[in-house]
Amino acid sequence: MHAVERSTVTVDLGAIRRNAETLRRAAGGAELWAVVKADGYGHGALEVSRAALAGGASALAVATLAEALPLRAAFPEARLLVMGPVEDVAAAREARLELVAVGDEVPEDVPVHLKLDTGMGRWGLAELPAPTRDVVGVLSHLASAESDPDFTMAQIERFRGATAPLAGRLTRHLANSAGTLRYPEAHLDAVRCGIALYGISPFGRDPAADGLEPALRWESYLALVKRLQPGESTGYGRRYVAERETWIGIVPVGYADGFRRDLTGTQVVVEGKPTPVVGTVSMDAIAVELGRRLPTGTAVTLVGEGVTIEDHARVAGTIGYEIATGIVTAPGRARRVVRDG
Repeated sequence: MHAVERSTVTVDLGAIRRNAETLRRAAGGAELWAVVKADGYGHGALEVSRAALAGGASALAVATLAEALPLRAAFPEARLLVMGPVEDVAAAREARLELVAVGDEVPEDVPVHLKLDTGMGRWGLAELPAPTRDVVGVLSHLASAESDPDFTMAQIERFRGATAPLAGRLTRHLANSAGTLRYPEAHLDAVRCGIALYGISPFGRDPAADGLEPALRWESYLALVKRLQPGESTGYGRRYVAERETWIGIVPVGYADGFRRDLTGTQVVVEGKPTPVVGTVSMDAIAVELGRRLPTGTAVTLVGEGVTIEDHARVAGTIGYEIATGIVTAPGRARRVVRDG
């Protein structure tokens, strides 16, 4: 591994498939629509889509036309929804996509979902117009289903009330991952699940509490091991100064790989033990404090058993979505490997 790539991202499609099955059960009788935008939240959209469909998803959802077209080529019969604005409606029509009306203009001669803004304050209509013959669905988006029950219930009630006359005629869909797992009232005809599909908790906690399995593992290695004497430092700004004789390991990943600069102080796993990241995260390297001298080439788990995306998100003061989508799989950086476990 080490002669070719600096780190390896392994995606377990079996976990994706099982998460889809878990979410489909949680949704009761509603359909599961798999959100695979942002290259499947950094996991690989084509592979994730295949696993999600195998796990019972009945549609795929993305943010842009450019994200949808490769999926249409790979899955010619799949139901494909583009949730963001699309300027080239002709291309969407030719690719047999379904679009969302996110503003006053409603695309014509293509299946359309009308989006009602129930409180997100972003894309969406203030009031639903009378559906035209092209309208096949109505939707909204929950703003804080992971943290604010009162506001979430207000959104659910507004959406259900506004769309009640359309029940049985059009597909009504509202719930995201958090809504699917916590609010049966939001299930309606279909749920749109993204983050939970990948085994990342929308609540920032252990995903196993909701029966989810993390699908992504990120590994690197100790490229250099060196001893610091008291008073010696590692990294920019001398943020870490050894108080005693200390062995440190240099791992060839940094913020250009998606290991964010604000992850200083998080932990990774070396030889099965939680190991602190010390000093400033640089563009291409991090330093870890070792309890003893270890050989170069020793494996380092950046995300996986013993260290989760949720753990890193708490240290960085962000959410798991940003950690997952920020990991760079590109030539010269991380290699992505897919397995079906």
